[in-house]
Parts: sequence; C-alpha cells; structure tokens
Amino acid sequence: MTTLEEAAETEEDSTCLYVTVYHPSQAANKIFSELSFKHRYKLKAHHQVMFGRDCSICDFNLVDNRASRIQFALQFFRHFGSLEYGFEIKNLSKKTKLTVNNVELAYLNKADLPGNCTVCFGDYQILLQKQGRPSEDYFEIQFELAKASLLEEKSLGSHLPVPEHGLACTESPVEIDENEWGRSQKR
Repeated sequence: MTTLEEAAETEEDSTCLYVTVYHPSQAANKIFSELSFKHRYKLKAHHQVMFGRDCSICDFNLVDNRASRIQFALQFFRHFGSLEYGFEIKNLSKKTKLTVNNVELAYLNKADLPGNCTVCFGDYQILLQKQGRPSEDYFEIQFELAKASLLEEKSLGSHLPVPEHGLACTESPVEIDENEWGRSQKR
C-alpha cells in the first residue's frame, strides 16, 4: 500500500486515532491477524481509510467471511470555521448495519465521530479514541486488541438500583396513554 506507511514514534505530535478491536471468536479464528498491533500507521490527511475483508481495496483487513468486502470507511477532516480536526465514519456495507454509540447507520449513511465512541457491526466491537494535536498533512492510527468485550466493560457499573425497602423491579417500563392510566387509578 503506498498510502499506508508504518511509522516509528514521530517527533511532531499529530492526531492519532486509537482503535481497540474485539470479536468473540478472535482467538480461534485469527480475525485480526492482518492488523499490526502496537504500531502507528501514518496516513495522508486526505486519504479515506477503508476497513473490510477485501485486501485489494481495504487498508485494514478483517479475516472473516461474515465481514463485508468493504465494511466502513473513516475520513479525517477539519470542522468548518474551526481549527479542530475530527473523523467521520461511513457505512459501506449493504448487508450489515453499523452503530456508533447506539446510533444506527444504514448503507452509505455517515456520521461525525465523537472523540471517544464505540462502533459495532455484527459481532465486532471497536472503541475509537481520538487524541493528539492537529496536523494538516497527516494523521495516525494505532490498533490494540481487547481481551474482553468492550460493551461489557462499559456496562459493568450499570446494575439495577437496590431499593431501601421491598424488592427490586426487573421488568421493563410499560407505556400507557393518559386515559388508560386514569382508568387504572380509579379501580
């Protein structure tokens, strides 16, 4: 790949997108075997970075027949009227919806990525974290492999509240209209 260069630590600080990946069968199936972990990739600012299973098109390959040939793309950009840089993600899979922090993106939908977000499709979980200073000429990507589910780590602190008296309610709330609620209160 001519647009993708593996770079050693750079003297100039630039925007780096830290990409932590997880898949439940990553150990057995070597899904991420084509990614180089703990290395930074230096890319030109105008380059659209493609992820998917087609190694002739994609910059970063997923070794999985369930992944689309081109799953999604990331584009580095500068916000209009600002010196702040960011990334946008575009779903390029016709078969699989992509979610960014639980917001669903269908085929060809795109969204700005917050500085820290979780991207999911199929069984894939990807944590994206933007750090560093802006550079007009390039940005960097560094991969890391998660040992456990990224979604479970996020939800560890979200247990049901324990009431002071009585039993905890584990049922989901039910929506009813005003008239139905009024009738149930008169009974």
